Amino acid sequence: MNIIRFTNVNNLREEIFRMPLEQYVLVQLDDREIELDPHCVHRFTEIASEIDSTLTYSYFRERNSDGSIMLHPVNDYQPGSVRDDFDFGPLVLLNAADVLSATEDFSGEESDMLDGGWYSLRLRITIGKMMAMIPEYLYTATRADYRKSGEKQHDYVDPRNRAYQLQMEKALTDHLRQIDGLVTPGTIIVDYDCEEFPVEASVVIPVRNRARTVMDAVNSALQQNCDFDFNVIVVDNDSTDGTREMLEKVSDPRLKLIKVSSDENLGIGGCWNRALLSEHCGRFAVQLDSDDLYNSPDVLRTIVSKFRAGSYGMVIGSYMMVDFEGNPIPPGLISHEEWTDTNGPNNALRINGFGAPRAFFTPIARKILFPNVSYGEDYAMALRISREYSIGRIYDPLYLCRRWEGNSDAALSIEKTNANNNYKDCLRSIELMARVRQNMQNRPTHGMPFPDFGSMMNPDGDPDRPWLEDDGFDDFDDFDDFDGDDQDLPF
Repeated sequence: MNIIRFTNVNNLREEIFRMPLEQYVLVQLDDREIELDPHCVHRFTEIASEIDSTLTYSYFRERNSDGSIMLHPVNDYQPGSVRDDFDFGPLVLLNAADVLSATEDFSGEESDMLDGGWYSLRLRITIGKMMAMIPEYLYTATRADYRKSGEKQHDYVDPRNRAYQLQMEKALTDHLRQIDGLVTPGTIIVDYDCEEFPVEASVVIPVRNRARTVMDAVNSALQQNCDFDFNVIVVDNDSTDGTREMLEKVSDPRLKLIKVSSDENLGIGGCWNRALLSEHCGRFAVQLDSDDLYNSPDVLRTIVSKFRAGSYGMVIGSYMMVDFEGNPIPPGLISHEEWTDTNGPNNALRINGFGAPRAFFTPIARKILFPNVSYGEDYAMALRISREYSIGRIYDPLYLCRRWEGNSDAALSIEKTNANNNYKDCLRSIELMARVRQNMQNRPTHGMPFPDFGSMMNPDGDPDRPWLEDDGFDDFDDFDDFDGDDQDLPF
């Protein structure tokens, strides 16, 4: 079986038509050199045939520039694996008939996309289809990216990638429309004065073993200049390096120290819940990591003003990437300007984060609560809030995100990176299925045409997002339903 180098969807279709009639095609997704193991193709096609897989991929090895070999496992594909950077490895086996069927009505626009339409293609062919990830190392590829995990994590907000990001957003929006997973943000009005709170705002700082940085964070919070009462809730998660002792010496009564013991088994999310449910928590709970800083004494006032000017379940600011001394470093300002009030909650399923600093209307956060984990807890909360509530954005920098050797995500192994990505894909799966089910339940009759969201999704006629203008929706009557009862979710 020959390997087809994927360049764009149209060329892939032409290659399939030119080849001898075969059920599967082996497709290479990038330009790395690949060495197939002797029985690689047999193993791919055998498993794909056994389960009628539309897309099959496997673990692989990477050859470093010095000739050494490192193992590269990959993740299982989930319903929520809709991020455009999902790692299949450089080699996939595709069902040829599924490719031709899924791309029959592809316009030239998909093939002209910067990724050749690969993201659109794999979203489309996986709807209602089986996929197979083979946890065996079946080939070796040259290693292409030597950057550490901390250096790669902000690629999706690099301004140089804006055209690509807009194309990926359009592809995901089309996909969500097809499976009835689009949401219209801001469907619930927020009453900020529905109950009394001890203060208007609380800065929440979970911490464990950050003696070197925690007082910088605490001081930047206590130095906020506000015309309302606020406090700083520090949740010390059984620190053993002197962090707790430093905090106990702070005499400012606005500092509220919650002491967590090791037998409580709390992650960052669990620490957040302790702060939210505390009697000290204010109306708005505002995030500050224990090694980061607010960039001015006006941050808290700016965030609360944003809440009060709208009807938001959550407000998110922008931050500057800096070194430990506060000097700007690439990629600089992270403002998440890819966000729009109209389509941001949908596009959020594709990207890896919402931004910082994050602030929550406490009653909403108390109702949802954070998962008790130390990665993705904020993403889980923001996804859930964005399903029903508007999110306010502040595009001016409010926050200094310090990169230093103590960052927990500075240099992750491939196994840890996979575990993190797998968890966020799980969060996306849960949220996506919840959104589809919500949309199904909100329609009076299953199979009714989509409501016309177009005019609501782009009221300002955003020239960068013409696909959100009012072009109407096709009727959605059926999808690949395995048992024919029209009740399965469409993926």
